[in-house]
Amino acid sequence: MFYHLFTWLKQQFNISGAGLFQFITFRAALSVILSLIISAVMGKRIIRYLQKKQIGETVRDLGLAGEQTKKGTPTMGGIIILLAILIPTLLLTNLTNIYVLLMITATIWLGAIGFIDDYIKVFKKNKEGLAGRFKILGQVVLGLIIGSTLYFNKNVVVQREVVGTPIRNERVIGEIIKKIDGKEKRYVNVKTPITTIPFVKDHEFNYAKLLPKSWEDYTYILYILIVIFIITAVSNGANITDGLDGLAAGVSAIIGICLAVFAYASGNLVFADYLNVMYIPNLGELSIFIAAFIGACIGFLWYNAYPAQVFMGDTGSLALGGIIGALAIIVRKEILIPIFCGVFFVENVSVMIQVAYFKYTKKRFGEGRRIFLMSPLHHHYQKLGYHESKIAVRFWIVSILCIVLSIITLKIR
Repeated sequence: MFYHLFTWLKQQFNISGAGLFQFITFRAALSVILSLIISAVMGKRIIRYLQKKQIGETVRDLGLAGEQTKKGTPTMGGIIILLAILIPTLLLTNLTNIYVLLMITATIWLGAIGFIDDYIKVFKKNKEGLAGRFKILGQVVLGLIIGSTLYFNKNVVVQREVVGTPIRNERVIGEIIKKIDGKEKRYVNVKTPITTIPFVKDHEFNYAKLLPKSWEDYTYILYILIVIFIITAVSNGANITDGLDGLAAGVSAIIGICLAVFAYASGNLVFADYLNVMYIPNLGELSIFIAAFIGACIGFLWYNAYPAQVFMGDTGSLALGGIIGALAIIVRKEILIPIFCGVFFVENVSVMIQVAYFKYTKKRFGEGRRIFLMSPLHHHYQKLGYHESKIAVRFWIVSILCIVLSIITLKIR
């Protein structure tokens, strides 16, 4: 809203200072500050309200150290995160930008699914919450919306420098001449489902190449299925990771920094040209949303760090994971997800390995056996006697290493 207001004031009255809102870096900085303030101020009031309404966490007896002390701690604190993301986004971004609109949709959509799940657990006293099939259905529908929009919307393009003959499977929809470092260069807008492969010289990959040439007209089906899988997997990965005070929020904030770098680099023609990465017009606007996302996660940590005063619940964890998955797809870095979302990935895999091995050994030996003392992985370390705050901080450190490795892929090939 402020972006549109100050743009109008600049155009109509040429008011001094109004032009600041044209700078993405300025609005991104404001976004972080505003989200932190919202988290701190509104967070305290929301926690008091949740306590007043006795909206507390129900703790299952898993035999973990300190778990009973968490009983009654307010849950559904993900509302704080959602507000701290949405309010700065609505105030400071260009609301006609397709990428911003997609992320607002993803945030509200998954936040609503998580809220319903928490509501059933808390108010209906049903520990299972929303049935798993309905959660998956909601994630699939969101993936369908995002995948279809990215594939078919005319505003979602990649801009390429014209240096030779067109590449197969790419639809060229316009030519532009721009000056970079004083030199004129020709660019074309290309409508194609491509992604980035890390650590290789020719680092772009077109999903159409996965299909026979005669099936290329059906690439959109494959692409949408991939988007659905990624959003569902990352969303559930964040949900599984949310088991210790400050763990999911801290890891998500660190991942957000990585995605902000990717979005700004690919959304800025000069940086994209220097780094030799794909330039995605209008993507830079997403940096403001990501800044709000980072600020919201850090602000939430003020209350969620050990000992937690509030839990995010599925309202927060499902939304955080879905946001990260959607952002990775939009910035064309989804193949890097196992690296920069390394903690989510390992947590997910630990559960799958544990369940698969238990079923296999039960079928073969008559009794189920386990690889880990408990899954997800953070509970395994709790069983080994590590304090949960130490586990959370060490997982943050691992996440930092993962995002550093991911960011250097911009240059090392």
